Amino acid sequence: MTSPTASKPFPMGEREFVGLMAMLQALQALAIDVMLPGIGVIASDLGVGDPNDRQLVIGVFLICSGLGSLFPGALADRFGRRPVLFTCLVGYALFSAAGALVSDFTTLLVLRGCQGLLSSGMLVTSAAVIRDRYSGDRMARTQSLVGMTFMIVPMAAPSLGQAILLVASWRWIFGVMALMAAMVCLWTFLRLPETLHPEYRQTIRVGAIAGNMRIALLHRSSIGYIVGMALVQGALFGYINSSQQLLAEHFGAGETFPLIFGAMALMMAGANLTNSRIVERFGARRVSHTAVLAYICFAALQLWLASQPHQTIGQFTVVMTLNLCMMGFIGANFQSIALQPFARMAGAAASVQAFIRISTGAMLGAAIGQLYDGTARPLALALLAAGTSALLLVLFSERGRLFRRLHGQVPQV
Repeated sequence: MTSPTASKPFPMGEREFVGLMAMLQALQALAIDVMLPGIGVIASDLGVGDPNDRQLVIGVFLICSGLGSLFPGALADRFGRRPVLFTCLVGYALFSAAGALVSDFTTLLVLRGCQGLLSSGMLVTSAAVIRDRYSGDRMARTQSLVGMTFMIVPMAAPSLGQAILLVASWRWIFGVMALMAAMVCLWTFLRLPETLHPEYRQTIRVGAIAGNMRIALLHRSSIGYIVGMALVQGALFGYINSSQQLLAEHFGAGETFPLIFGAMALMMAGANLTNSRIVERFGARRVSHTAVLAYICFAALQLWLASQPHQTIGQFTVVMTLNLCMMGFIGANFQSIALQPFARMAGAAASVQAFIRISTGAMLGAAIGQLYDGTARPLALALLAAGTSALLLVLFSERGRLFRRLHGQVPQV
């Protein structure tokens, strides 16, 4: 790899680059999944009455992550990727450390919201860095490798949270998040150069920023993929929000919940790895369109099983794992297709796309979680509705034609 901003070789090999990008994105997942085993203990310790209110520890973080996605991309387009990353990493570490000291639930939610705002900057800016380095199916391949490495965190995070609770207070969960953010910050400082092309730097003017975001938002070839991914991600967040109640309590997984959750995430990581191996051969569109159709079929099967009198944990986990695997083929490819036309404004485009994807997904996920009724039916309905709607949105962006492969250069905005 060569640097886009200098003639000297890029200082990071592909594996290290993928690993760093994955960790920048995975800190957001860590802040979600490491909390899952402890949200009941946290709610009890801080005097939360309604059992569904415990989900706000996750829901508030996700909603603020979506809202915070609007701003860092424009700043990264003006000042560069590194300053934005450092600001977000330091802030994430500080708010994580503060979370270990709270004495009431409201303060915890405020800190979680601030943590979510800053985590969005890492997600948006790392996506812009990847777009700085790659384009087309190569970008989709790289994002899949990032996704595969990224999935190690949600796979291991619940077990990490459970292990912390076995030897220490839930407050140490926040301490671990702060420590990991500090380590990633040091890695970024030492190894990641500035990747923004000097000629692509944008001015900080409200009109220019709004114009760039409007272009990114209204581009037909992108918008269907952005909103479609938001809906699918909303169903995923709905599963995450209700997973502790659904698996540990309704299906009786108990203390094996982190292991089951991690095993399902491992399968999703395997799907990302498979996608990275096949996407350059078959194309991001063909792979992701096939995955959406399969996702709809598995969601319909989940709904049928959930409507039976005695759905088993085995039935639920097998079919839910298949849905998660299809997300592994959808996510990286949808994100790459949506970002492809915006080389000159990758930061602004990544911001508005992440805002739509995360904020819509977070609000849907919170709503789905609150609909939990002691069965898997609300989640199954959400999966089916998300998949069907995503297919219709992709058809809009592709003007009614699926499985195309664009061999030529996609027009740049």
